[in-house]
This record gives sequence, C-alpha cells and structure tokens, in this order.
Amino acid sequence: MSAWVLPDHIADVLPSEARHIEEIRRDLLDMARCYGYELVMPPLLEHLESLLSGTGEALDLQTFKLVDQLSGRTMGLRADTTPQVARIDAHLLNRPGVTRLCYCGPIVHTRPGAPQASREPLQFGAEIYGHAGLEADLEVLTLALDALRAADVGPLTVDLADARLVAALLQASGLDAAVQEQVQQALASKDATELATITRDCPAEAGAALRALVELYGSDEVLQQARQTLPALPQVQEALAQLEWLASHIRAAFADVSISFDLADLRGYAYYSGVRFSIYAPAANDALARGGRYDEVGSVFGRKRPAVGFSLDVKALVASARPAALRAAIRAPWAEDARLQQVIASLRRQGEIVVCVLPGHESEVDEFDCDRELRQVAGEWVVIAI
Repeated sequence: MSAWVLPDHIADVLPSEARHIEEIRRDLLDMARCYGYELVMPPLLEHLESLLSGTGEALDLQTFKLVDQLSGRTMGLRADTTPQVARIDAHLLNRPGVTRLCYCGPIVHTRPGAPQASREPLQFGAEIYGHAGLEADLEVLTLALDALRAADVGPLTVDLADARLVAALLQASGLDAAVQEQVQQALASKDATELATITRDCPAEAGAALRALVELYGSDEVLQQARQTLPALPQVQEALAQLEWLASHIRAAFADVSISFDLADLRGYAYYSGVRFSIYAPAANDALARGGRYDEVGSVFGRKRPAVGFSLDVKALVASARPAALRAAIRAPWAEDARLQQVIASLRRQGEIVVCVLPGHESEVDEFDCDRELRQVAGEWVVIAI
C-alpha cells in the first residue's frame, strides 16, 4: 500500500469542492448571525473526562483517544461539539438569561455514521440556552430550514419526534435498564419482531404501546392515532400537543416544506430530552440536519438549564447541494508595470478576483470563470469583457 493512501472514510478536499464548502460555511454562519447567534470556537482536543462527562458518555465509542505528552493525561478528539458548547455556556459565559451560540469546525469519529459518510465531518450547529418554551424550539428549527434552503438542496421534509414518548413508555414498562436499551435498539431499527419478544413480560398496556410506536410514522393522522393508541400519560399528552403546535407553525412559515412524524425515531445523539427533528432533502442519503431539545446537557457542568439546537455536516450538505457556479474573475497579464500592479491591487481591494497569467501558461484553465481581462488601451489598463 502506498504511504500516501489515506485511511478509510478520510479524504482530501480538492479546490472546487473546498470552495463550495467554504462558501456554504460562510453562508451558514452569516445566517446564524442574522438570528442573533454568537460564534464560539471550542478546542478540537480536550481532557477525556470533560468530553465524555454526562450526556457525552454516549460518544465514548466514537471518540479517538490519545495521551497528552505534557500532562500524561488521556485526551480525546471531539466527536460532537454540543457538550463543549454546554460547558462554555455553563462555565465561561454563565449568563443569567438567554444565550444563543453557534459554531463550525471539524469533529472526528472512530467509525463512519453511514456507509458513505466521512469520519471527519465539518460540523455546523446553533444552540439556544435559557428558554424552556416552544418558542426556542421553533426558532432553532426555523434557522435550520433557512440555512438548508440557502444551500439550495431542493425541497425539504421535516420529520418530527419527541424523546419523552419513548422515555414515558419505558418508565411505565417496569423493564430494567439493560432491557430498556434493547427496546431502544429495536425501536431505532423498527424491528417489530424483536420488540415483541423483548416486551412480552412487561405490563400489557405499556408493552402494547411500545409495540405500537413502530407503526406510528407518517402524516398528521399519526398524532391522532397516537392519542387513541398510547396511554394517557402526562408526558405523552404534552409531547403530542407540542409536536402538533410546532408542525402548525412550521407550515405557516414554510409553505414549501413537507412535515411528517416518526414517533419511534431515536436516531442521532442520545441526549435529546424533548421535541426532536430531522430534515431531509431528495438528493441526500440521510438526514441533512438533526436537532431538538436537550435540557440535561449542562447538568454535569453544574448548570442544568433549558437548551435546544441542531447540527449538520457541511461536507454532506455540499455533496447534496447543486454544483456551485464558477466564480467570475478577471484575467491579467504578468508584467513589471507599476501602473498594472496598481490597477490589479485596486480591483482586489474592491473584492474582484484577478488571476495573473504567468509567462508560458496562457492556455491553462482553472475553476475560475475569467469572463473579463485587463488590457492596455491607449496607454491605460482597463477591464474588457471577453
């Protein structure tokens, strides 16, 4: 094997794709700033116990570990940025009211999340801390939809779920922790046969409700079906009412967005504690963005307070987006002409791309669309359309 062959699911990003990734990254951060979100940049490396504390425990198998040569302590490469942002909110900012934060940086996974996924996603995310009402859930979901629409990935579908449904039914089932984990795995894979086997010894109503969850996916009728099928537990009723409220508000704001429900959806990170969502587009093999409420995420840092947010992989987003058009540019000759150099510098300060053609390379092409060129006319350098 060649020494320069990269590991599986790790890849170089070449110029055209890198430009598209960077353009969308800037668009996403600009969109978040328009909503009032402040940018933070957590470190790629942290002490392992900090990365994997509390809700971060679920990331253990996805986290690369190494030894810090300075301290001898074990460190980890972050596999998700949300626990780090929760630490920043709790310890470094510690604001009394609402805090809106966003981020964009690489994360690293020991194994790919999907067959064609990268083990080095570029994760963008936005989070609100300090507001327990559905207004925060709606704002985060609205921001996610605006961000994806700006990336031009085609028609979007929002799939809604709520972590409280499964949690309430598992609590009512009386199953021990190990069996509850098996139930969650069966629900995540929608394995009705396995679920029937696991729940055969739990109370009849709870077992029937857990088995019914596998079939509770689809359009609006799912919520009505759930009200008739699931036990009238307070958590269940509240979750269904909030899903209905959120769906109605998204429909009012985004007439072109489809909405569906999957009440057994447990995909994504395990720290969600309330409404959760996934957003899909036709060209994507998996959800382009996932998010929801995770009010427990700051507990381990000594500051449990409401939190809701979403994240996405910018690389996966670019792979699903329409190809970016070439950037318009100005072709300029290379010459030791002070006036020419002044004109080129002035154009670049105005934001124009000016590509100087080096001697002997006049016929080479690149990813810039040189639709104009600098020519000397009557002793002056002027921009002429090609």
